[in-house]
Amino acid sequence: MSRQNEHTDALLQSCLRGNQSAQLEVYNRYYKAMFNTAFRIVKDSAEAEDVMQESFLNAFTKLHTFKGDVTFGAWLKRIVINNSIYHYRKQQKTKAVDLDEVMYKVEDYDEVALNHDGYTELKAQKVMETMKSLKDNYRVSLTLHLIEGYDYEEISDIMNISYANCRTTISRAKESLRKKLTQNPVL
Repeated sequence: MSRQNEHTDALLQSCLRGNQSAQLEVYNRYYKAMFNTAFRIVKDSAEAEDVMQESFLNAFTKLHTFKGDVTFGAWLKRIVINNSIYHYRKQQKTKAVDLDEVMYKVEDYDEVALNHDGYTELKAQKVMETMKSLKDNYRVSLTLHLIEGYDYEEISDIMNISYANCRTTISRAKESLRKKLTQNPVL
C-alpha cells in the first residue's frame, strides 16, 4: 500500500471518529475534482457547489459503509455523480427552458490568446462547449464515458438504463457531437 493510501486510510479512520480537522483535510483534497464532476452534469456552478457539499455530507455520514474495494476518491465520485444526476433531473422537471440553453452560442475565438498549445486547448474548449448543446441523456452519458472514464456497464447502472440502451445512447451521442463539431469547425 502506498504512503498516500495509508495516509488517506488514517484520515478516514479519524473522520469515522468525528475528527473535524480530518474531514476538512479530506474535503480540501477532493473538493476541486468533485466540483468539476458535478459541474459537468448540472451545468451551473452554484448548483454544482450545492451538489458537491451535499455529496460530502452524504459521504461523511455514510463513511461506515465504505468497504475499500475501490479508492475513496472513486467511491466519493460515484456519490457526486448520483447526486448530480438526481439534482439535474429534479431541476429539469421544474425549470422552464431558457432560450440561451436552446441556442448554440459560438464564442468569438479571435480574442483568445493562443500559446503553443493554444490550438489544442481551443479544440478541447470547443468540444466541451459543444457537448453542452447535446440532448441531456447524450451529454450526461458522454461525460460519464469520455471524461469520467466509466464503462458501459457502470453508466447503465448510474443512468438506470439497459446495457444495450447505454451503448446505443453513447454511440448516438458521439455521432451527434461529431455532426455539431463539423457544422461549426474550430478555426
